[in-house]
Amino acid sequence: MEPRELVKTWVDTFNRRDVEGLVAFYSDDAINHQVADAPVIGRHAIRAMFAAAFAQADMVCIVEQIFQDGEWAILEWRDPLGLRGCGFFHILDGKIVFQRGYWDKLTFLRLNGLPLPDAP
Repeated sequence: MEPRELVKTWVDTFNRRDVEGLVAFYSDDAINHQVADAPVIGRHAIRAMFAAAFAQADMVCIVEQIFQDGEWAILEWRDPLGLRGCGFFHILDGKIVFQRGYWDKLTFLRLNGLPLPDAP
């Protein structure tokens, strides 16, 4: 499966809130780094990350654009509440080996009525 198609399928799986289905897209030692948080390393930790995220908020990913450049796919997305972001996926042998996401965590927390972090 080409990276662009894999990310399209990943989005469908994400929107079903299918944690096990999402984890199946990742290599055993994959890294998922949502820049608002520390990198998450390995399928077990990625599973826990998705389970916690879906328990915290009702998230929906609406695709704006998906671009492909060789082994990379780039996803530009929005959600129904107005949050926007983008994700970069490095895909080797049909598995995500690295993912980095850019989005505004403060806006996410506010839009979902979640507690804001304490000021440093």
